[in-house]
Amino acid sequence: MRNKTIGEMRTNLQISEKKQMVTKVLKKLKKVESPPQRGQTTDTADGSDGHTLGWNSPAYTQSEKIKLNPAVLTANRLICIDPGSPIVEHYKLLRTQILQRTRAKGWNTIMITSPNPGEGKTTTAINLALTFAREFSNTALLVDADLKQQAIHKKLGYTSPAGLSDYLLYDTPMNDLIVWPGIEKLTIISGGRTIDNSTELLGSSRMGELVHEMKTRYDDRYVLFDVPPLINVADAVAFAPIVDAILIVVEDGKTSNHQIKTALQMIPQEKFLGFVMNRKQ
Repeated sequence: MRNKTIGEMRTNLQISEKKQMVTKVLKKLKKVESPPQRGQTTDTADGSDGHTLGWNSPAYTQSEKIKLNPAVLTANRLICIDPGSPIVEHYKLLRTQILQRTRAKGWNTIMITSPNPGEGKTTTAINLALTFAREFSNTALLVDADLKQQAIHKKLGYTSPAGLSDYLLYDTPMNDLIVWPGIEKLTIISGGRTIDNSTELLGSSRMGELVHEMKTRYDDRYVLFDVPPLINVADAVAFAPIVDAILIVVEDGKTSNHQIKTALQMIPQEKFLGFVMNRKQ
């Protein structure tokens, strides 16, 4: 079977950087909540924005601000918080290839999944969102759509009582769900209770309307969805029709060729961007 692929991104997610270095990087990335300067873009949770030429520097006056713990980031291999890490270059290459394949088509909603659990899709989604947030002309919204797990906020080390399921089930306003982790141009939706009937919610018309709203509200935003694995769970298959593109994370030495072929057969081929090879040493 011939498939369009980005190529094997052999990402070593074990890091040796000092926690003090991560702390220093976090301090550099923190943003004072103040009105944007001339030439910047306001990008708030309530949808008020202003587009001018220059560096896109959002203001998050209506998003809940949370503080990240560098020790937790280090332990969870979220290495793209440190722009000096050599692994960041691999993610920059991945980001560049994604941008080249999506911009011409007007695509900006991307589903990140894997054939099986435990192959690194959530870690990849977070690191990729961090990398997208550093791209000059884009902002990033990372959405935890794995309603059975809700792992993004846990990996980032903060508590969150509400998430995507609260919007879908209880009509909780989006302003109450979006958080700003102190990293410029990045916002996150993750948290709330886990639910069993997540397939029906992810495939619902309400979910489709929300994705469309996320897609069209900001011209400069990429929306990354962390979605459950493809095999043995119907969630990703139900969600695939409402996103623009799909990225599949596989693990070196764990994901079999048969599982890869099975996963590919479960998604729309025209939306498949490629694989990210996650290597653990």
